[in-house]
Amino acid sequence: MNENRASTQSTIVRGRHVLCGVDGDDRARIITDGALLIEAGRIAEIGPASELIARHPGAACIGRPTDLVMPGLVNAHHHTGLTPLQHGTPFLPLELWLPRFLGWRGLDPYLDTLYSAIEMIESGVTSVQHLHGGPVGPRERWLDAPDAIMRAYAEIGMRASFSFMWRDRNRIVYGADETFLASLPRPLREQLVAILATAQTSVETLTEHFEALAERWGRPADGMSRVQLAPSNLQWCTRESLIAQGDLAQRHDVGLHMHLLETPYQRRFAEMDTGGSAVRHLADLGLLGPRMTIGHGIWCSDADIALLAESGTCVCHNASSGLRLRSGIAPVKEFDRAGIPVALGIDQAGINDDRDMLQEMRLAWNLQRTPGHAYEPLSEARIFRMASEHGAATTGFAGLIGRLEPGRAADIVVIDWEQLARPYLDPDTEIVSALVQRAKTGMIRDVLIDGRHVLRDGRIATIDKEKLLGEIETAMQRPPSEAETARRAFVKALDPHLRAFYADWPRPSAAEAYRSFNARR
Repeated sequence: MNENRASTQSTIVRGRHVLCGVDGDDRARIITDGALLIEAGRIAEIGPASELIARHPGAACIGRPTDLVMPGLVNAHHHTGLTPLQHGTPFLPLELWLPRFLGWRGLDPYLDTLYSAIEMIESGVTSVQHLHGGPVGPRERWLDAPDAIMRAYAEIGMRASFSFMWRDRNRIVYGADETFLASLPRPLREQLVAILATAQTSVETLTEHFEALAERWGRPADGMSRVQLAPSNLQWCTRESLIAQGDLAQRHDVGLHMHLLETPYQRRFAEMDTGGSAVRHLADLGLLGPRMTIGHGIWCSDADIALLAESGTCVCHNASSGLRLRSGIAPVKEFDRAGIPVALGIDQAGINDDRDMLQEMRLAWNLQRTPGHAYEPLSEARIFRMASEHGAATTGFAGLIGRLEPGRAADIVVIDWEQLARPYLDPDTEIVSALVQRAKTGMIRDVLIDGRHVLRDGRIATIDKEKLLGEIETAMQRPPSEAETARRAFVKALDPHLRAFYADWPRPSAAEAYRSFNARR
């Protein structure tokens, strides 16, 4: 078990290339034959390896003269451990897909969290924005799941920001619960009424729940956790609750991470509900700004992008999710050109149904390579900055992680550069280009978080991975309960009624969703 304490021994991490970070001008700061000195979980010095080793002969040494050393990556948008596919949920458009989650079998959130945390760490992720469902069931049990989730991150040694997805209206479709319930046959209606009765929607009680979380996990002395607010989406939150969350964010000095404009149906809902743009509505409520991160933002217009840029709002790009759910490709190049800080998230799972941030960087880089000789695509350095420094800013850890600098936390990844470059890599190839295009999880040898080894020689060092997988297998191989079987049947029976609800909504063409942003203005 990881006791979550910084080591008292000085440690030197060395490599052939020490990638300290990427500056705003796309220049990677790299020290050749460099090293970092770690003391009490923080980076104390950075410089030539020979000098640091000579000055600190008693320090432990990690890394080889042939390795690549870089900042830990940040998964700025994450939900669950076992993936939807593992739960038997096929990939559908978002509005038909989310209700299927009601049919998932139960798994201890502690085990579930550890499962995805392992995959993230093995791909170089050291910090995560965990977006959890809102409180359900008896009031006295509301903190059970968050406590289990944060205990899992603490024990594996991962830095985590926790948010619950606040929602207080329209809990199944993009319309009033009462209207949708009235359209259902009586047996389905009664089942859905019972399910909705377990969810809490009072602004007052949701506020109290957030404040309890903030007191528990908000700002510990070791800096390993944060708590933020997560307005679920415009169609799920009333105007009153959005204003309340904005006030809470200011009062507690925390960020907000809001799913927005993920699908064209969400864009249409905003038009019907507010008479205009979802982004404009948030601006009118005073919610845009550096505290706010927009998750997805696939269907932002030119005017939306201008508002986001003017206000200093951030965006979290979830490349795999947009493809798997047929939501589209976000205009990331346009976000970047406007000066909007963009972070990178894996959402429920990446394109290979796992949590591989190295792969997600590669996918995000390739998706923005619009045809044309005159078009300048996003550089690999830009993508790396999204997955490191910009992710740090949107998760509440700005200034602490995301770069390798004296005074910052020692969240460090060591990659076997010889393996990455084998059998040949031209010496003129830029280091970050090779990293983004060629790095695989098996090339990561060591991961340190807050100066502690969480991955050593390619193996998780803080928990027994095989034992955990065995526990999950045992838990999920048991026969489903009657309640679980009934829920699975219920969500399948609900599907045609969901499709009927959206049948008359405007449908986007594939060309509109996937051609370059400039072509769909």
